[in-house]
Amino acid sequence: MNHKSIEEISKRMAGIDIAILSTHTDNGQIANRPMSNNGDVEYDGTSYYFTFEQSRAVADIQANSKVALGFTGEGGIFSDAIYVAVEGNADLIRDKAAFKAHWTSDLDRWFEQGVDTPNIVLIRVKASRITYWDGEDEGTVKL
Repeated sequence: MNHKSIEEISKRMAGIDIAILSTHTDNGQIANRPMSNNGDVEYDGTSYYFTFEQSRAVADIQANSKVALGFTGEGGIFSDAIYVAVEGNADLIRDKAAFKAHWTSDLDRWFEQGVDTPNIVLIRVKASRITYWDGEDEGTVKL
């Protein structure tokens, strides 16, 4: 199995905005939902996603912080596409300074009062394991 650096994978992931965030539910199921990384696409092993305090993702993370992320890049199967699977731990941030650091104007559509929107939460996912499929190349990322 090959091992690429996080910098190499980050270059291939440039521009990927949407990830599938998978969490463990209280009944043992796995819940999946698309999440935007808000254009914060320079990947270094940590991802950030805004949501509301009352969301299922928040409840799931409070009960079990182990999560997974799935990314798919441009291209078709066996061509220029890249697929990245991330296993990691999530934590919940409620600090406005952190909100400001990861805020883009595109978020105003979902959070009308910006970083002052009531009940807003920032999910931070720190990778513990990253696997990729890049055309015919596959392997793990050196963290």
